[in-house]
Amino acid sequence: MIRLAFILALLFTADLQEAEIVDVKDRGPVDLKPFNCQDITRSSVISRVCYDNENRRMLVQRHAAYHQYCDLPKDTLDAFLNAPSMGQFFNANIMAAGRDGNGPYGWRTHKVPSYQ
Repeated sequence: MIRLAFILALLFTADLQEAEIVDVKDRGPVDLKPFNCQDITRSSVISRVCYDNENRRMLVQRHAAYHQYCDLPKDTLDAFLNAPSMGQFFNANIMAAGRDGNGPYGWRTHKVPSYQ
């Protein structure tokens, strides 16, 4: 009986961190391990934001698809997360005419880590 209690205690206190891999548009699978992710509930367009502080990479889930933005400063991320309208801030300051990946933080104009 004591062994069973010990095993159950180990199971409930063990760090059960499952790998989460998402499919990023025009990129393929990305492991979210190096990212800090936040679910967004106050936007009708943006549902999740993940940021890799070391590589300054941001993944944004918009309309159920993940998109990548590169070399994004932390202060821009903070302003984005605290903006009165995340969608308006995103369109004006992050995507900014870069629908094809060539905006100020576009993946086509910045070096992208492998995350493998």
